[in-house]
Amino acid sequence: MPSARLLRLALPACILVLLVLVTVSLAVGDMPLSLKQVWQGLLRQDELAATVVWQMRMPRLLSALLVGAALSAGGLVMQAYFRNSLASPGLLGVSSGGAAGAVIAIALGWASLSIWTLPLAAIVGSAAALFAVIGLARSGASTERLLLAGVALNALLGAVTSYVLSMHTSLYERNSQILFWLLGGLEDRGWEHVLMASPILLAAALLWPLGRQMDLLSLGAREAQSLGVDVRRLRHSLLALAAVLTAIATAVAGTVGFVGLVVPHALRLILGPEHRRLVPVSLVGGAAFVLACDLVCRSAGGVKLGIMTSIVGAPFFLWLLRRQA
Repeated sequence: MPSARLLRLALPACILVLLVLVTVSLAVGDMPLSLKQVWQGLLRQDELAATVVWQMRMPRLLSALLVGAALSAGGLVMQAYFRNSLASPGLLGVSSGGAAGAVIAIALGWASLSIWTLPLAAIVGSAAALFAVIGLARSGASTERLLLAGVALNALLGAVTSYVLSMHTSLYERNSQILFWLLGGLEDRGWEHVLMASPILLAAALLWPLGRQMDLLSLGAREAQSLGVDVRRLRHSLLALAAVLTAIATAVAGTVGFVGLVVPHALRLILGPEHRRLVPVSLVGGAAFVLACDLVCRSAGGVKLGIMTSIVGAPFFLWLLRRQA
């Protein structure tokens, strides 16, 4: 069991790490800034520094924070819903649906119509996957059936994405856009992407008070029901929140894997299973994790964010499997 001091200091420590990463993210880049220049840029006392900070680095930074928080929280919700610490946001096909929607929009040439077209197509694809899952949940499908449906849905949407990609190999520009989206990244993120990701804050605010009910659900459906939890309503709420968080994150950054598995599970190992504590720490921890990975990507010559999170997450996943075995 974690000590009371560790539980008390966990959230402040995560916030401190996040603030350090935010400062480094604003200072590091093609045009390095000193801490004094970063501060002057934030206050708009230096015109050049202000342009770099507010127009080039701040939108990417805020996008990374929101995407990381969304994916981490989505993973925590999935792990609570399925009572399985290896569950992740992409388990039910929401990430694959977003990727398929974006890929279809690029292949048909819709992405050039507006900067909003591609993210909206990703949201539509994610929503289609979400409605399929919620339809199963409302029809009384068991957890096992939802998992199997998610596996089938992921395979189907992956096939759609692969088919579209194979049919447009001759169109280099569109093919490169599709690959960029599938690899995930935060390059060229602007304030419109921050605006698009802003509903993540509302979803996180709705998730925060559900921590106690998630703790009771982890005891089992019957036990939670006997303790006054409306299990059916709670499960529908958790599914909807996880899907919305994942869909918006996918719409902003493309396919970014393993965040929803690595962060909440690592925090669960350190802090224990109480969701009342895990929800806020996972939000901050996920934001810090994605921002740290994005910093490494920027320093490594433009490695894609989805590749970096997989490099970190895949060995961690294998270690978890070995540990549980």
